[in-house]
Amino acid sequence: MLKLGLDTANRDAIAPFWAALLTGDASNVDGDDVVDPSNRVPLLWFQNTKQHDVPTQRLHVDLWVGADQGEARIAAAVAAGGTVVDDSQAPSFTVLADADGNRVCVCTIADRR
Repeated sequence: MLKLGLDTANRDAIAPFWAALLTGDASNVDGDDVVDPSNRVPLLWFQNTKQHDVPTQRLHVDLWVGADQGEARIAAAVAAGGTVVDDSQAPSFTVLADADGNRVCVCTIADRR
């Protein structure tokens, strides 16, 4: 089993973003965990920390979805509190960030060369 942990002082602010991004549904949060009912993605849990300056991100997350799912997944993540950081390469990939500034790329095979 693979679990991913994310340190945050803002679980309530970022959990819906990650749930929407990873599962397509912002409500797939159970306590400190984002859970995928389909069991296709690893469990993501939030380690409670004190508020601090955002460090340089050391984990790079690429979420690959079908070309027909990219726009909907991005829209769900933005509706759940995320922001689009860079969409200059869309629909190949779009960079999003949660409220803590953690970045993730939503990737598809569309327009890949």
